[in-house]
Amino acid sequence: MSQRPLGETSGSTLATRIFAEIQARIISGAFRPGQKLRVRELAETFGTGLSPVREALNRLSRDGFVSQMDQRGFFVTPVSEQDLDELTRARCWLNERALRESIARGDETWEENLVIAFHRMSRTPRWVAETDEVNPEWEQAHRLFHRRLIEACGSRWIVEFCEQMFDAADRYRRMARLAKDAKMRDEHREIMDAALARDADLAASLLNQHFQRTAELCRGELHRFAPATPAARQRSSRRSARPDAPPH
Repeated sequence: MSQRPLGETSGSTLATRIFAEIQARIISGAFRPGQKLRVRELAETFGTGLSPVREALNRLSRDGFVSQMDQRGFFVTPVSEQDLDELTRARCWLNERALRESIARGDETWEENLVIAFHRMSRTPRWVAETDEVNPEWEQAHRLFHRRLIEACGSRWIVEFCEQMFDAADRYRRMARLAKDAKMRDEHREIMDAALARDADLAASLLNQHFQRTAELCRGELHRFAPATPAARQRSSRRSARPDAPPH
């Protein structure tokens, strides 16, 4: 794996750029769950020293994308149904509080920004033509719509925490290719309409259902991405070693 160097810049800025690059590769699946992330190899890939890479990996560890094991280094955090369930609950709790506060506090500017974000998302093709790849422009518009929903809550901390959880959930959602399953009805429009009508109970219920439905769709594909357990690998190895083992 090779890449053009990220260029000369301050250590902090460089670490931030490496952080973003590695995070994007984890979310897209280019770096697989459980994969070891070797500091020296990444430094060569990005054309930089070891310190910015370690700083980026430590930040990714704090955000839950990377796990650090004593004496073994850094690994991409595995995906699991338990983690998905915990993440979904946390998203529902925090986003609901933020949405209710935004509905109570939001002014005309908040309403206009929300409508513009929805319009941009709805007018952007979700898929790259003739491929199975999600359109990056739609992904950005989708993220902005969810941010606009809650950004009038009055707490920068809550908005940023919700953004962080959006990234973590995006990892599951992209793996499952959920976009093709979301055409039955326009959930985003329903959430927006309820928010603009200042119906906090309905808006919060619809948003929670949206997150939960996404998690349920992920669950159906999760086993394809979860790394095999040591016991499963051992059973597979024993079957392969048997001379009379049937072909797979």
